[in-house]
Amino acid sequence: MLHFYYAPRCCALASHIVLEEAGATYTTTRLDFTKQQQRSPEYLAINPKARVPALVTPQGVLTETPAMLVYIAQTHPQAKLMPSMDEAWAFAQMQSFNAYLCATVHVAEAHWQRGNRWVDPDDAHAIAALKKRVPTSVFDAFELIERNLTGEWVMGDTYTISDAYLFTLAQWMEFYGVDVSGLPRVIAHRGRVGARPATLRAIAEETGVAAA
Repeated sequence: MLHFYYAPRCCALASHIVLEEAGATYTTTRLDFTKQQQRSPEYLAINPKARVPALVTPQGVLTETPAMLVYIAQTHPQAKLMPSMDEAWAFAQMQSFNAYLCATVHVAEAHWQRGNRWVDPDDAHAIAALKKRVPTSVFDAFELIERNLTGEWVMGDTYTISDAYLFTLAQWMEFYGVDVSGLPRVIAHRGRVGARPATLRAIAEETGVAAA
């Protein structure tokens, strides 16, 4: 049995979607960041990073979205959510894409609300300068994806864990002031993933609002 810790409206949604896509048997705990539940002693014993998501597995606790996504896909091979390990090049391509989402796209977005990770939290000018840059830096990150997103899914004709991850980060572009008119492929991809039953189920659990 798996147990999944998440908070709504964050990157945990990618793993939540993949759990649903995989048909995994799992339970959940929702953390309320407004109450600082991610810093409670009980949760810090599970994930000392004080972040979500966290996935409790029979082998131990997993954190970090790229690792979690691969673990879910590997332990539910019948769902075919990633290339076979025998397909070394395709698997590496998928991992390269996921690493870009994690290390570049998500970090660019984080400068909007979490500038204090990089500059003095009391330096209002520096915080404002980071935030001002976000619409451009996030657009630039997605524009690279736009140029390479030539198939229905990230990996071409096959839906993989990368699609759930891209969808999750692409949801927030307008909130950050990104002009999405130059990203028609990314927006179309977001619509396709957003219409999948697994995505709708994950979002419904996180928001408490069932799909219409």
